[in-house]
Amino acid sequence: MAMTMQGEVELPADRATVWAALNAPEVLKAAIPGCQELEKISDTEFQATAKVSVGPVKATFKGGVTLTDLDPPNGYTIGGEGQGGVAGWAKGGAKVRLEDIEGGTKLIYDVEANVGGKIAQLGGRLINGVAKKYADEFFANFARILSPETTAA
Repeated sequence: MAMTMQGEVELPADRATVWAALNAPEVLKAAIPGCQELEKISDTEFQATAKVSVGPVKATFKGGVTLTDLDPPNGYTIGGEGQGGVAGWAKGGAKVRLEDIEGGTKLIYDVEANVGGKIAQLGGRLINGVAKKYADEFFANFARILSPETTAA
């Protein structure tokens, strides 16, 4: 089952800071909902483990994440796929662009994802709702990490 999602978020930090955070495993691990592990394998590859819940289905997904089309500090494409055992699988990617705005940086994202297995049987409306919730939570966490109060602490 395929899904797409677009959006943008304004972050309270300059573009270089946002770019550095988008490439820092400890920041991403703290921002990704349910992320248990995020290990940097190379400058463009990570291994990840995340616990997710989609309706009644709860699963731990393990997989790889790859960064391509790197254009520092303007953006990149992030892609990944993971296996969630009997719950199914997920794979997808996102194009991420950064633009300067007054008081910070605008992050624009365009996501395409596919899921299969038990999760796909739950229906598009539920899956899209959960995907949006996870995306919103990620960006809220990411913005909180980048806020001046958090950075100073």
